[in-house]
Amino acid sequence: NQPRQYQLKVTYCTSTIFIMAPSKVLVACFFALIAPSVAKVYFEEKFTDDWEDRWVKSTWKQNEGTAGDFTLTAGKWYGDAEADKGVQTGPDARFFAMTAAFPEPFDNKGKDLVLQFSVKHEQKIDCGGGYIKILPASTALEGFNGDSPYSIMFGPDICGATKRIHVIFNYKGENYLTKKTISCETDEMTHVYTLVLKPDNSYKVLVDGEERTAGVLEEDYDMLAPKEILDPEDKKPEDWVDDEMMVDPEDEKPEGYDDIPQEIPDPDASKPEDWDDEDDGEWEPRMIPNPEFKGDWSPKMIPNPDYKGQWEQKKIANPEYAPDDTIYHFPDSNAVGFELWQVKAGTIFDNILVTDDVEYAMKFLADTYTASKEGEKAMYDSIQEEAKAKEEEERKAADEARKLLEEEEEYEDGDDEYDHEEL
Repeated sequence: NQPRQYQLKVTYCTSTIFIMAPSKVLVACFFALIAPSVAKVYFEEKFTDDWEDRWVKSTWKQNEGTAGDFTLTAGKWYGDAEADKGVQTGPDARFFAMTAAFPEPFDNKGKDLVLQFSVKHEQKIDCGGGYIKILPASTALEGFNGDSPYSIMFGPDICGATKRIHVIFNYKGENYLTKKTISCETDEMTHVYTLVLKPDNSYKVLVDGEERTAGVLEEDYDMLAPKEILDPEDKKPEDWVDDEMMVDPEDEKPEGYDDIPQEIPDPDASKPEDWDDEDDGEWEPRMIPNPEFKGDWSPKMIPNPDYKGQWEQKKIANPEYAPDDTIYHFPDSNAVGFELWQVKAGTIFDNILVTDDVEYAMKFLADTYTASKEGEKAMYDSIQEEAKAKEEEERKAADEARKLLEEEEEYEDGDDEYDHEEL
């Protein structure tokens, strides 16, 4: 048999491959050439019953008595009582801190870095953090606290009017906040927050698998000096006219303009018939706004023929600017950690994932969050309906009790009146 020509478009390669081979040989060659890369999972935590074996509770705030705890629970509403178990903060007004080391430190050079976890503010949080941190190898885990170094801080933060997603990166020892305001979820359901950091210095933030924002580190953060600066040698010309309008030199104040009073006597007012000038004084009509009064006079404004536009100082290349294509790079990521303050505790964290594969992260999201989403919402709605029905019953009972009390008081008042008449 003559060999047949096959055109194979391999998604793992950068170009189309043409193979001339018998069918049996082709199969072997095909799988050898396109063996897919396996996702590297640096850390995955679903909070099973043995979760405390992997996590280190920080000693931070222990001596002060203000350190809170994490407790394994699925919460009040969930899709699966076992699969949806996470760790919940408690009690209120506490600091919370714990860490979990990766099986081994990793370097994200030349690879995507995906950080993903779920947050359920079951307590309807009013003020408190819900973020997670990736820690470098230099960070001590046992005493992990708010001042401990971190590489990335990511997740929701709610306090009063502030309702945002933090995306903070450490660069050369300093922490940089995004210049964007990224909104977070504020309800009482589970939501998944995903950060994708790419080796081209771009990033994405997803919520429940949907893109919430995307950008470039150099543009959205002040890590690098600006590419351009204002030219200190460029000065505004003395004869530059940047007043778009000017006073009309031919406009003059009308004669007698300042003599027009602001108020005049009401022409429709009349002296009352019983008014006595000797007893009541001289009668004067009330004053009303003068329709002829036009306020203080000001000359008319006209377009300025010499107007050149708003002057802008020229920009020049910044000699301090130095490009850096490694802003995204964290060479020694060693652990994840929670370091939080919550006024109203009760947040449940679950399904933490650190990987180099976005597709794997989306599959992990589908197998966890998506699988439980509808069941959790149904249970939540049922609980809310029950609470509403109970509240209505209590309201009706209170109304009935108040009505009976009022009737008893009326009856007692009637008896008192009867006894008084008898006397």
